[in-house]
Amino acid sequence: MKLRYFIPAFIALIGAMLVSCSDDDKITLLDEIQVSRSYVAIDKEGGSTSIIVTAKDSWSFDDIENIPSWLTITPQQGSAGETEVTFSADAALNGRSVDLTISCAGRKQHIKVLQGLSEIKTATCAEVAAGNEGMTYRVTGAVNNIYNLEYGNFYINDGTGNLQIYGTLNKSGKTKGFPIADWGIEEGDIITVEGPLKFYNGAAELVDVSVIKLVKSLLKVESIDPEDATIPLEGGNVTVNLTSKGNGVSVEIPEAAKSWLSINNITGGSNPTVTFHAGANAGGDRSAEVTFKTSNGSQESAVTATIKQTGSIVEVNCTEFLEADEDATLYRITAVIQKVANSQYGNVYLRDWTDEQVYVYGIGAKGDFEALGLKEGDIVTLVGKRSSHNGNPQMKEAQYESHIPVTDISIAEFLTKPDDPNVYYRLTGQITNIDNPTYGNLTLSDDDADVYVYGCYPGWGATGDNRKNWLTTAGIEVEDQLTVIGYKTTFNGKIELYNGIYFSHSKSE
Repeated sequence: MKLRYFIPAFIALIGAMLVSCSDDDKITLLDEIQVSRSYVAIDKEGGSTSIIVTAKDSWSFDDIENIPSWLTITPQQGSAGETEVTFSADAALNGRSVDLTISCAGRKQHIKVLQGLSEIKTATCAEVAAGNEGMTYRVTGAVNNIYNLEYGNFYINDGTGNLQIYGTLNKSGKTKGFPIADWGIEEGDIITVEGPLKFYNGAAELVDVSVIKLVKSLLKVESIDPEDATIPLEGGNVTVNLTSKGNGVSVEIPEAAKSWLSINNITGGSNPTVTFHAGANAGGDRSAEVTFKTSNGSQESAVTATIKQTGSIVEVNCTEFLEADEDATLYRITAVIQKVANSQYGNVYLRDWTDEQVYVYGIGAKGDFEALGLKEGDIVTLVGKRSSHNGNPQMKEAQYESHIPVTDISIAEFLTKPDDPNVYYRLTGQITNIDNPTYGNLTLSDDDADVYVYGCYPGWGATGDNRKNWLTTAGIEVEDQLTVIGYKTTFNGKIELYNGIYFSHSKSE
């Protein structure tokens, strides 16, 4: 280790040991598992260092998938006996650290890994989001969206963006100590926190932060009427009741919501009220985060409230769904299950006449898909929200409404079935003749029989001109293998598969 890095690293190591003299450190004397050192220092210019893990049973590091990308641990698990564990890291621009735990026989051993001196950098929310994992940051912003009281999870915003605070130490320095109530943190408060940066699914978060300073907001949302802040489909009002220590209250409605949401009434004083109005909603569910602001000359405070309005369920095809915005709107799609990715959870791909596929991330609860008897080829109607994962669109929180079962069957078996427009079958065969390429009238044959397909359309939901000339557009020709869905009819004594729905095809060899 080079001298200029040894001194600060040594000081950081001794400091960490001095401030960590608590009952938790006695865990190094556990009978089940012990480590030769519970603090590991790595040179700032990169390198490796090792410790000895002594265990009486198999052991492993907890949350292996969450070990920061800058740190390599070899091995990450082992068996009873002594094991040399090596910690490695490349050169770091700034100091960084991480707290790790090893589990063995139901007990946990704590290890702190430091690289260089753990510097504290004052930054904006945007700078933290672009920062170095493991580095400690100090940031100031307005509190919003408090979503976990026990651990102290919330977001802050300083005008450069939102930053998630994932865990807050209470006044005794403990996690899981209801820090929100302990510190008296409320939405709108200006808070300064300090903690290490971690990335989860690409999103930045400061973890288990210390509260450095808390400036109470001049504004507070006391209540909302109705309590769920939702305006009904036919229109109505929502009233937000506030308390204010500032001079007056201003209200900001997002530009995108001004077409449907307006201020109906506003009162002043120390207990102002703001009433919002919306007319009848002909579209889907919608919502807007409105902002209230006040100032006393030296301090400005802002709080928010989300006003919602119930909407209709919007009927869309697959292409329209993929192009929709990600919001609270509910969409209804009817399409063919093209592929089942996970039958337990109902993760499926849907396809309709637009030739676009929508990935559905789960239908109902675990097991619902199988309990409903859903399968590939069935025609299903679902209602859900437009979402995305890693930039890929998907339907989330999908709820089942109905489906048309589709039975796989040979052509010979299909010919024996009774005519019924409510019973659908899926057939596969070779195209031996195309009578009408405009509407897709063709003959389909397998080894044992053939059947006349009266209309082969690009997929479920095609109407009018969307049904025409599709075979030519898709390049489907005589001798190609075609899988098609439809029901059985008889016309002038001739058995037909009627209104065929394209499922798939393969070119002849």
